[in-house]
Amino acid sequence: MMLALVPFYASLLALGFVVLSIRVMLVRRQEKVSLGDGDNPRLRRAICAHSNFAHYVPLVLLLLAFVEMAEAPNLLIHLLCLLLLVGRCLHVYGIGSTEGRPGFRTWGMVLTLASLLLAAVYLLLTMLIRLSIAT
Repeated sequence: MMLALVPFYASLLALGFVVLSIRVMLVRRQEKVSLGDGDNPRLRRAICAHSNFAHYVPLVLLLLAFVEMAEAPNLLIHLLCLLLLVGRCLHVYGIGSTEGRPGFRTWGMVLTLASLLLAAVYLLLTMLIRLSIAT
């Protein structure tokens, strides 16, 4: 089965990852810190936004690809992908600003975890149903 929806969202998220990577590099150069965070709050926020993205996005995208391969309704796939995309944007905005915006960061994590949880539960239930029908 050819994936039709998840690759679009994966591409957008990959572009976001590139932006976060470049942001870390630029802050490192501006703050003259080549390794670690140099106890610099600005650099620490950039690194944290980048690493948090790297921790969650690959696993959720893998689950979303499985959801699409399980022939879930397109509306569900779009919803789960949008939860992840918006969640990651909110999280980056919340953690990346100088004054910090914990509400955005919190909602970003809520949406990201909702996408992860809903995809996992959908797959689990779908596979259990298919196994019970097959036996």
